[in-house]
Amino acid sequence: MKATKETFPYINRDISWLSFNHRVLQEAKDQSVPLLERIKFLAIYSSNLDEFFRVRVGQLRNLVKVGKKARKELEFNPEKVLQRVLKTVNKQQAEFSRIFEEEIVPELRQNKIYILNRRELSARQYEYIENYFQQNMLPFVQPVLLVKNKIKPFLNNAALYLAILLEPKNNQTTEENSNQYAIVKIPSDHLPRFIQLPAASGRYEVIMLDDVVRHNAEFLFPGYHIKSSHSLKLTRDAELYIEDEFSGNLIQKIKESLSKRSVGHAARLVYDRNIPKQLLQFLKETFELHNTDLMPEGRYHNNFDFFSFPDFGMDHLKNPPLPPLPVPELENTADLFGAIKQKDYLTIVPFQSYQPVVRFFEMAARDPQVSHIKIVQYRVARQSRIMEALMDAVRSGKQVSVFVEVKARFDEEANLEWGERLEKAGVTVHYSFPGLKVHSKLALVIRNEGGKDQLYSYLSTGNFHEDTAKIYSDFCFFTADNRLSREVARVFSYLENNLQPEKPFEYLLVGQFNLRESLIQLIDNEINEARAGRTASIILKMNSLQDPKMIKKLYEASQAGVKIKMIIRGICSLVPGLPHISDNIEVISIVDRFLEHARVFIFHNRGDEKIYLSSADWMVRNLSYRVETAFPINDPESRKMVKDLLITQFRDNVKARIINKKQTNPYRKDLSDLNFRSQTETYFYLKRKLE
Repeated sequence: MKATKETFPYINRDISWLSFNHRVLQEAKDQSVPLLERIKFLAIYSSNLDEFFRVRVGQLRNLVKVGKKARKELEFNPEKVLQRVLKTVNKQQAEFSRIFEEEIVPELRQNKIYILNRRELSARQYEYIENYFQQNMLPFVQPVLLVKNKIKPFLNNAALYLAILLEPKNNQTTEENSNQYAIVKIPSDHLPRFIQLPAASGRYEVIMLDDVVRHNAEFLFPGYHIKSSHSLKLTRDAELYIEDEFSGNLIQKIKESLSKRSVGHAARLVYDRNIPKQLLQFLKETFELHNTDLMPEGRYHNNFDFFSFPDFGMDHLKNPPLPPLPVPELENTADLFGAIKQKDYLTIVPFQSYQPVVRFFEMAARDPQVSHIKIVQYRVARQSRIMEALMDAVRSGKQVSVFVEVKARFDEEANLEWGERLEKAGVTVHYSFPGLKVHSKLALVIRNEGGKDQLYSYLSTGNFHEDTAKIYSDFCFFTADNRLSREVARVFSYLENNLQPEKPFEYLLVGQFNLRESLIQLIDNEINEARAGRTASIILKMNSLQDPKMIKKLYEASQAGVKIKMIIRGICSLVPGLPHISDNIEVISIVDRFLEHARVFIFHNRGDEKIYLSSADWMVRNLSYRVETAFPINDPESRKMVKDLLITQFRDNVKARIINKKQTNPYRKDLSDLNFRSQTETYFYLKRKLE
């Protein structure tokens, strides 16, 4: 079934993603968000957009280039989508500039923080940046004169440059040489983007690295006057172009592709919208760009560098701290595995501590009764106590098996490095399958107890990543339930041996085996209940909903009378609230200080609710081309916690937005006189449980 307007309502995934990123931008202009946090949301918006252009827009451009015949099976018109993408991004970039220049900068000044341009500096500060340039920047700026029809310099992906309009100082100028052009690198990959200047007591003054280069440009071109200088940045296509073959050395293919990533085709040239037309035209011709490659922005680019904006110790301009809450049953016990054997444990980070997860592996590494440890590595921290524990376990004589997914976008290199380190330590490492990603978040510990093997499983909605666990909201589940653990062991057997399991999965829903089919069956059960006049409902939470077949099935459920409530953080290709199609579907999105990353599926099931947590979004790639896992929550206490937290999120009237056909992201308001912010309420809900 093609997801076109002629078949059923469907929002293109790239258009929906831009709507999500606009929700991020909304946080940057939300006056209730502390000032320095608003600056971080500018950084998040910019970082997201950069990746979007490198991956999605690069792909759209390639689809346009291949011609109509080659793309006749596509479910959308790439030219139209690309045009709409560029129009939407231009509009958002103008809003970004307005927020920064008219709201953020004035508020910084109210707090005695000044971002100065070079014309605002004192004599002392001029001397400071000239010395700084000579001592720190000179080796990195790489000035290059551009000469028409000569070899052009290579612009690195996402690197910052100044495009400079020059005029010879001698009086022998002609029409041909009156204007000349140059490129200078702004070395933000080597030096801080924000340089703190000497200032009067009580004032904090900074200058952008870009303006330090601007001020010293005449030093780089002593024979010329600088007529003007304008910043630019080239974003390159980041797709790896790994063919989905079932033969050959996949790891070697990825290593070779990584080396080419930085030299990919141009996906966009971002430039200062005040650049002279003649300079822009020269750049366009020199770097062989098309009009659709050109994206005007403000004076500064690479705004993800705002992640490193100095805070000057002003904690009152940040979010109040919400230190992770302890989980005493798992953190204070000397017998962690005994505690898990007694009952299942469900925690949620970053509201609760990630230490139980780290401790699970560190205690397994030291425990003499543990014989085996197995884990799936999709994304991990650069400095990872979990990976160190696995290497310690090998040194203690345990058998350790790690499945490393090396196709995790932008983490391929880090995963390859970890794989090599683990192998050197003696860990058995299994690598990616061609044509298939392994996205499950699973671990298994085998422990000898009374002469028998006892299995302990860890299943999660998030990665084994100590850093992202501080900002991503995910469920962490520990169990010794043999029904689940035996099936976890069968998933690992498949990953390690690439052999189809002999028995079907009964409890877990596993991508490539029963995940999609089981989800459809669960929806069909609710449809049948609704048609029989009984209560039927579905509650879904995930990052993205894009799979056309699942969307069509949800429309069918809505038309049958099934009440459907969803929390979708990112892409939502479903259109809710349409008469006779989706009028029983309500969708909200929550963007707040922590990134909502958990996936939850709840089906009414005649009152005996089925509750699943999962690694899988409902996208074609997740349900068809990945090994994903959804796992049931049967423990009454854990089930109550999941339900309570979802109810809390559906009550949000501060950070919840309504997903609608027009993609306008209106805030969800109700008749309450009290603000109800779900992430804050979640924290204090969990804190009360400790009392």
